[in-house]
Amino acid sequence: MKIILGMIGLGSAIAAGHAAAQASAADRIPDTMEARVQACTGCHGPQGRGVENVYFPRLAGKPAGYLYNQLVAFRDGRRKYVPMNYLLAYLPDAYLMRMAEYFAALNPPPLVQPAVKRSPEQVREGQRIVTQGIPAKKIPACITCHGAELGGREPGIPGLLGLRADYVSAQLGAWRFGVRTALAPDCMQFIASSLSEPEVAAVATYLASLPVTAARPLRQPGMRLPLACGSQPQKGGRP
Repeated sequence: MKIILGMIGLGSAIAAGHAAAQASAADRIPDTMEARVQACTGCHGPQGRGVENVYFPRLAGKPAGYLYNQLVAFRDGRRKYVPMNYLLAYLPDAYLMRMAEYFAALNPPPLVQPAVKRSPEQVREGQRIVTQGIPAKKIPACITCHGAELGGREPGIPGLLGLRADYVSAQLGAWRFGVRTALAPDCMQFIASSLSEPEVAAVATYLASLPVTAARPLRQPGMRLPLACGSQPQKGGRP
């Protein structure tokens, strides 16, 4: 009888353990990249679509090379924002590229940007710089690198749509004063440092006034750019 009871008890324990294992498996977070980047979407929105906060931009759909370069820059301290520096401090290059490729492949509907107060003159000045550049300062038009539809360019130039004016102004300011840097030759540092504050404000205002479209990064391998850019290695351009 004791042997029978013991066997029944052992069977019950095994069954209980099996049930507990099944429950544990059901509760376990799946080992997918979607699950792993929850730390990113908490700030940058579901699927990296962006949020209403000025300083957390959209990640989805940006070129993988651009996203990878930014992740490396935050990890290595070339871009300074403590939460990002901390989160990425010990992640290897290969894993950062996987993160970049994950967000680059997404294309959720964009957020509608709020209207901003702007003068027609400022918008026109921003449009002139974005579409024509400033030849007197040897500043090329933004569209020559970021694309005619401003959707970005593979492998490392981001789109400029759906960004708030304050964010664009802050990033250009960070380049102007060396707080933000890119791979050498740092073409954006040259461009941003050559712009006056009113010109920065005009560019930011014009970009923020544009409707968000479904424009995707251009794929034009070997295209010669007006400036040599470390983030865009193919055939660079003129220094």
